[in-house]
Amino acid sequence: MSNEYPSAVVFGCAGLALSDAEKEFFQRVNPLGFILFSRNIATPEQLKTLVQSLRETVGREDAPVLIDQEGGRVARLKPSYWAEYPAAGTFGAKYRKNPQDGIQAAYETARLIGRDLRELGINVDCSPVLDVPVKGSIDTILGDRAFSSDPQLNGPLGKVVCDALSAEGVTPVIKHMPGHGRAVVDSHLELPKVSTDLETLKQTDFVPFKYLADAPWAMTAHVMYTAIDAQKPASLSNKVIQDVIRGEIGFKGFLICDDLSMKALSGTFSDLTAEALAAGCDAVLHCNGDMDEMEAVASAIRPLSARSMERFVRGQQIVKAAQEQAVAFDYAAAKARLPERA
Repeated sequence: MSNEYPSAVVFGCAGLALSDAEKEFFQRVNPLGFILFSRNIATPEQLKTLVQSLRETVGREDAPVLIDQEGGRVARLKPSYWAEYPAAGTFGAKYRKNPQDGIQAAYETARLIGRDLRELGINVDCSPVLDVPVKGSIDTILGDRAFSSDPQLNGPLGKVVCDALSAEGVTPVIKHMPGHGRAVVDSHLELPKVSTDLETLKQTDFVPFKYLADAPWAMTAHVMYTAIDAQKPASLSNKVIQDVIRGEIGFKGFLICDDLSMKALSGTFSDLTAEALAAGCDAVLHCNGDMDEMEAVASAIRPLSARSMERFVRGQQIVKAAQEQAVAFDYAAAKARLPERA
């Protein structure tokens, strides 16, 4: 395997500190980055040490370390060490009453989240959710994680969050492209199938993502859109990724698939890895820290392509420029103004 570029994969790890086996594996495979979950988090000092240890295994001080810190029920960092932040639906509700209030609350909250992450050395946040929930979809997956059910609103509010995170030096990841809002089953457990016609999808689900086509990173949805590809979910579909995500939506950034260990996908981990990369994902994501599964992913992984590396570097440049141009921010005042959860 060439060492010119890191491997096109982001891995999780099992616990609060790396085992010798994990250190050896990450040194050997050289993943692009890592992702953290509640099982990896105890105290700020422990977490800082873990983040540093992860980067030491690949020898890159700026290696991406991801986390899902949306606010609301999807928050890996929790009290008492970290503040409890409201979900995106809070900002959509505030916006409908007073647009400026909604924008300010979204911006201030995302700046506070970004600061929390930056102080820990975490530099990628899998947020915001741009999905547009529709009536009859499974509420337990999205619910108040989405800003609203208005596709015209979710893009602009998502941009506010992206800008705020970037101002703190944290790369935002818009998700779940090209839209998870019509899923009627939980993709953690089984594959959602959406039969909505393409024209309707263009006018609704795709709209927020098109608004943020210049975002640094995006994550795919493990959803099958039968009007586009009746054989494969988006994460594994060349038709969805090339014709819709890169084509219709016009996404220019770095594209990572959702977690390969979710039950929506079927097949061996080596096959799924190869399929996702062949379909056009820039990198794959494997979250649960299971060493046997990670070895299977590694058996099919390859280094980032030159085009993927260009997208990755572009994302870094976008965030660096935003951080350099960021306005002064009063963290204490913003924390005092935190809105109530929806």
